[in-house]
Amino acid sequence: MIKTDIRVGISYTDDDIKNAVVGYLPVKKEEIGEIKIIKKALKLDPSAHYALTLGLSFSEEREAGLLKMKKKVSEFSEHMFEIPKCCGFTERPVVIGAGPAGLFAALGLSEAGACPIVLERGDSVDERARRVSKFFTESILDEDSNIQFGEGGAGAFSDGKLKYGAMDKYKYKVLSEFIEAGAPEDIIYTVGAHLGTDKLPGIVKSIRKKIISLGGSFIFRARVSDIELKSGALSAVIYEKDGKSHRMETDRAIFATGHSAKDTFELLYSKGVPMESRGFGIGMRIEHKREYINKLIYKNDKLADAVGTASYHLVTHLGNGRSVYSFCMCPGGEVVAAASESGGVVTNGMSEYARMADNSNSALLVSIGREDFGSDHPLAGIDLQRKIERLAFIEGGFSYSAPAITLSDLLNGGVSEFGNVVPSYRLGVKPCRPEKYLPEYITESLKCGIADFDAWMPGFACPDAVLTGAETRSTSPVRIARDKSYSSPVIKGIYPVGEGAGYAGGIVSSAVDGLRTAEAIVLSNN
Repeated sequence: MIKTDIRVGISYTDDDIKNAVVGYLPVKKEEIGEIKIIKKALKLDPSAHYALTLGLSFSEEREAGLLKMKKKVSEFSEHMFEIPKCCGFTERPVVIGAGPAGLFAALGLSEAGACPIVLERGDSVDERARRVSKFFTESILDEDSNIQFGEGGAGAFSDGKLKYGAMDKYKYKVLSEFIEAGAPEDIIYTVGAHLGTDKLPGIVKSIRKKIISLGGSFIFRARVSDIELKSGALSAVIYEKDGKSHRMETDRAIFATGHSAKDTFELLYSKGVPMESRGFGIGMRIEHKREYINKLIYKNDKLADAVGTASYHLVTHLGNGRSVYSFCMCPGGEVVAAASESGGVVTNGMSEYARMADNSNSALLVSIGREDFGSDHPLAGIDLQRKIERLAFIEGGFSYSAPAITLSDLLNGGVSEFGNVVPSYRLGVKPCRPEKYLPEYITESLKCGIADFDAWMPGFACPDAVLTGAETRSTSPVRIARDKSYSSPVIKGIYPVGEGAGYAGGIVSSAVDGLRTAEAIVLSNN
């Protein structure tokens, strides 16, 4: 099979693809065998079209001739991942956390025959959804089962973006498993593919069932409270469930805890697991009308009907040395309450697969570094998060309502009522100056960044746009050290993985990190 690139119109057909191939390569339609879309990206310049990377099959002789056209054609082969069967495991490995990293670590270990045990502090995804709904409607927060914690991880309540860059066998495996679990088949080649928070629960459940069918098991509402070490190696994991303490002997534990498991970071630090603080982003979540963003980006009222709700990604580097950037953009979505600790307000965004809610939102974040933490302690970034989240809780009225402000007021001073853009945060918002809960270097950087964004995308600085805070959980404030075998370099048998450990950022990269870790564990034991 050969690989080549073509362009087609928005409403293309199979025949349009063949015509484009014939127009680009010296071939006839009847010579083309299988056509496989490898990559599909929406382009708006000079006019809306799709850029396709195709895999094409011809006769062996014809492919050999075409491969001489190196500027237009290259060889293509499928990405195949297969984990070897394990041998010699004396104890079942434990996976702590059932987000993307934990699920795919458990899947890899299960396919190898290692029969992992997954400990998840939150609920199964359906029960978790009920608890999240109760928080949204009654302000009753379950600190172990919420938008941050529970089966599926933080990504289960998001837009479900699948960013994966250049394809390899690990990413192909992850996306293939999503498709097998019920995701649309086009996620494997569509740039900017997403799953939506309405589709993710069914996908997560299907992956869990597959793990169980292969010998794995799950224990929900199991919060890890301690670990035991012997001769510099892990010997047991202690977890709390139903008010009782349980001890599980194991010599391998994958810590796929997510970026909000502050108590787990503290536990590992107390046991001597080396880690360091790392920079991340803090800011607010901005909302515009969905149709307004569609017009800004597409310049065409009808294009969204054909290609879906518009998305954007913006970044600028300021003269003060900081960056301001959009993050986790949720087209046609809502701003959600994402707290995991009592007395704190945290915002995030989520959208369903159709992306048809009234507003589109995105985090606008300012880069912060370790020099902003006020301490060299590895967990100092967590302290800064907590401080901001608690101030936001106070300014929101001590009820998980969120402080918010119009863009006009942010830029020009004052506090007024909201206009055409109705805040989507379900627990209610309270008009508030962000300087009351965010450091001045963040609010001033946001103003400068928004000015840059408006220069590049005129109209972005819409006066009625709403900014809601605080957005503090963009990524992990900690990196837990590990060596080339994915293990802690100091304590054998501890494997920090995924976004929480500081090695991933998003659903696919976290899942890949879990899969790679499972593979490393199996290979090191064989």
